[in-house]
Amino acid sequence: MGLTCKVGAYAKVLEKLLLDLDVFHKDIFLLFGPVDILIRFTGLKSLDEFIEKWFNRVRMIGAEENLITKTLSLVVISEGPVLGEKPFAFVFLNTQPKNLENVRKSLLTIPEVLSADTIFGPYDVISSVSAKDQTDLERIISTIQNIPGIESSMTSVVASISAPAHSFRY
Repeated sequence: MGLTCKVGAYAKVLEKLLLDLDVFHKDIFLLFGPVDILIRFTGLKSLDEFIEKWFNRVRMIGAEENLITKTLSLVVISEGPVLGEKPFAFVFLNTQPKNLENVRKSLLTIPEVLSADTIFGPYDVISSVSAKDQTDLERIISTIQNIPGIESSMTSVVASISAPAHSFRY
């Protein structure tokens, strides 16, 4: 689930996710891009469970203060490997429909690609990548964009989440 926060409100939203909703720290990613926070929900058995357990509760974070201005639901339909390390960036891709699975498989052959998930939503694939620095990220993105069948991409760099250590749940 992607969240866009009111300007200057992401710290309050993070605090509410970590403390009030008890979301695992490792499942929250602070991004630089059109989406401010990306939350990964795992182990869900149905869309109804997601809506009941998470969607409505997350959407209501700071409703009276309008802390969240937009939500973006991304439903994974084909999951790649589980993240073994914190990604440097997430790459959101749109593909030609006939090439969707080939694009996902090609992504997974790139050593810096940590995962590649096919999703329902405004994008077709979300991929997490590792990089040493900005120059390395540019090289990786260029490699990804040269995969046949990709029509467009949007990259969001992952930031460090700074919150009191006692609030992190691992």
